Amino acid sequence: MIETVYQLVQTDEKSIKAVVMDENLHYMHMILGKDQGLPVHYSNSQVYMTVLRGLLSIGLGDQEVNDYPKGTLLKIPVNTKMNVHNRQDATLEITVVKAPAPKGPARQA
Repeated sequence: MIETVYQLVQTDEKSIKAVVMDENLHYMHMILGKDQGLPVHYSNSQVYMTVLRGLLSIGLGDQEVNDYPKGTLLKIPVNTKMNVHNRQDATLEITVVKAPAPKGPARQA
């Protein structure tokens, strides 16, 4: 088999999983219920965030929080303050890709 196969979690429960963490990129899969989110932090690489289901509520830098629906892909520059939450009743599911892979210890998003 030439390819490497990864499986994403299929649940409605909170889940934050590092799927691929190699020298090329970091690929994470996150599922957040109502009022769940990530700690406020700064991006340590270029971040590509895709909303797979639900409505992503995210504050970037000093901007107000914006909401993004399923099917949205966000490109977030390195060193950007990020405040990621699910403020809705519906489950939020996103993927986060960091490319290039950040140097040093891995962080969630």
